[in-house]
Amino acid sequence: MSKRIEVRDLDVYYGTFRAVEGVTLTIEPRTVTAFIGPSGCGKSTFIRTLNRMHEVIPGARVDGEVLIDGNNLYGPGVDPVLVRRQVGMVFQRPNPFPTMSIRENVLAGVRLNNTRMPKQEADELVEKSLMGANLWNEVKDRLDKPGSGLSGGQQQRLCIARTIAVSPEVILMDEPCSALDPISTLAIEDLIEELKTEYTIVIVTHNMQQASRVSDKTAFFNIEGTGKPGKLIEYDDTTTIFSNPSVKATEDYVSGKFG
Repeated sequence: MSKRIEVRDLDVYYGTFRAVEGVTLTIEPRTVTAFIGPSGCGKSTFIRTLNRMHEVIPGARVDGEVLIDGNNLYGPGVDPVLVRRQVGMVFQRPNPFPTMSIRENVLAGVRLNNTRMPKQEADELVEKSLMGANLWNEVKDRLDKPGSGLSGGQQQRLCIARTIAVSPEVILMDEPCSALDPISTLAIEDLIEELKTEYTIVIVTHNMQQASRVSDKTAFFNIEGTGKPGKLIEYDDTTTIFSNPSVKATEDYVSGKFG
């Protein structure tokens, strides 16, 4: 299911402002890639270009290419809705639909895609998705209760279940643990380790320990100053980035000297 992502010379604009400049990198299937860097350096903007989520902001556009297994997401006639089905996204704060039950939250993406299925098939998908998100045993006896009644960490895993229910090939996570306590964070990190056996995963994080724990590769972004575009400074195996980076700015950031 997982796919290779190739980004070629990507610039991201909001109107005339260039937010991210000249990013080129390749993300291999069934790996976890962490994006790190100081606030405002374009990490979240860039990750949203990988499923065209940035386009919901008026005036946003890109120059360059994002290829998934050789197919350009920005090619003529490509439907962004289909892109977002293929490349799922988990956001910084858990966002289950508050009026929906746990069961309906899991099925929400499938329903939005106008997929009709018999009740038994829907029940099987709910169980499979919640098991995939390591949540089934905690909620199987209250599937008809509101998703908003779960703890923060459970809500985030519910959002991950909702994401994997539509069978994506790539999962993007924009600071998925920033609003969670340490125990819930550990549960999400364990889940990421399990999910990468089936999916390509990209995660934005400000937590250096988290990046070193969960990722196979790490991309360090930086910015020269206010009003300047964010740039990819260094991209390598996570062990190399944290133990022997080739750029001094990377070393300064991962060692806590700035950021």
